[in-house]
Amino acid sequence: MTKFDDHERGRWAGRAEAYARSFGRLCAYPAPALLDAAQVAAGARVLDVGTGPGTVAALAATRGATVTAVDAEASMIARARAARPSGRFAQAVLPLLPFRTGVFDAAVANFVINHVGDPQVAVAALGRVVRPGGRVAVTVWPHPQPPLQRLWGQAYEAAGGPPRPDLPGVAADRNFDRTPAGLTGLLRDAGLDDVRCETLSWVHRTDPEDWWAGPAAGIGQLGLLLDGTTAEFRRRARHEYDRLTAAYLDVDGLLNLPTTALLAAGRLR
Repeated sequence: MTKFDDHERGRWAGRAEAYARSFGRLCAYPAPALLDAAQVAAGARVLDVGTGPGTVAALAATRGATVTAVDAEASMIARARAARPSGRFAQAVLPLLPFRTGVFDAAVANFVINHVGDPQVAVAALGRVVRPGGRVAVTVWPHPQPPLQRLWGQAYEAAGGPPRPDLPGVAADRNFDRTPAGLTGLLRDAGLDDVRCETLSWVHRTDPEDWWAGPAAGIGQLGLLLDGTTAEFRRRARHEYDRLTAAYLDVDGLLNLPTTALLAAGRLR
């Protein structure tokens, strides 16, 4: 575990409800494609790592899979278990997965590799618990950032935010490029074969208040930047958020925010 891992654990503590209301709905979109890439079907034994509110786990269960779901944050596990009582739920942190080698047919991690201090070790840990010939599938946010993700930094800067603090990050020698080539290389270097990567694009429709609820609770890039700022600055940031999102408002009052993600999957040798 690294300082970045510790930092991430602290950022998510007790924030399951705010996540489910805001970013959880965004992150739900790739779930069907993620399970398709992992070839999850009836009878498959699936491990969902970083389950959050349990969206991917629930979808896998509807396909007839036997699902085990884990998350590093206790409040996420509690919410997932309450919403989806079927399946096994447990608290666990990548790469320290408390399962025997080769016990699953597939392992999936939806937007989890973004939040670990050693991505290659994390992907290798996913592969360890999958049988030979089994599948591992992951999603990450790309870089350069799509419009939706750029919105937060733009709101902060437009509000006249102070210089961004020097926060823990993934060490350069452990990091990877958030591009199709970078993600493909990460999975191959972690021991996976037949690696494929695709770019998913969609428009996220959300209520402006729900979308603001994430940063207001300290989640995401803007939530991190707002931490410790004054009430007056937070008011300015909200004003800039409203101004910047006005261009994406539909007639029904919902935001239409374009975004993309990378989905990669491979087979265990």
